[in-house]
Amino acid sequence: MNIRALTKKHLLGGVPAICLLAAAIYAATTLILAVGTIPDSGFFGGPATVTVRTLTIPPGEVGAWHYHPGYAFNVVKSGVLTVENGCGGGDENLTPGQAFEELEGDVHRAKNLGTEPVVVYNTFVVPEGKPTTINIPGNERLCGPPANVNECKLDGWKNFSHPLTFEDQGSCIKWVLSRPHTTIPLPLP
Repeated sequence: MNIRALTKKHLLGGVPAICLLAAAIYAATTLILAVGTIPDSGFFGGPATVTVRTLTIPPGEVGAWHYHPGYAFNVVKSGVLTVENGCGGGDENLTPGQAFEELEGDVHRAKNLGTEPVVVYNTFVVPEGKPTTINIPGNERLCGPPANVNECKLDGWKNFSHPLTFEDQGSCIKWVLSRPHTTIPLPLP
């Protein structure tokens, strides 16, 4: 038996199977509609990139755990989108016409548990030079970050694993208070 020929045959035969598996795991598609730059964004105190796209998720797909290094504003066009938060608390099902926001750093994933494709319009606003989405290494479910001081209280600080774990309630509160926050002033009537 020629081991070299056997290995080559097995490798060549395995490549299509690996490609098929990879396509099945990451079958969602995106279509970039527009990209622009805000020279001095109020969100970040500097330049920001705005990306508008459509995301189509086929039935049965569960996306990777990820977060956005900026903000995402979304509208469901068709299908039923299920969003799972990394910290738990139950899934949120969104139907056509419903909009939702994803705040900077929140770990989550999208799922299509239905029988028809889900189409979502996404608008990302991120600091210039950053990607719209960052996948969690190893597709590990992480929880965080805390959105406010109250989430650190009553041992809540123990739940967070993104962007870091906390030693105690005080370190969690300190992180929340020192985290840059974006406040958008609204015009008075």
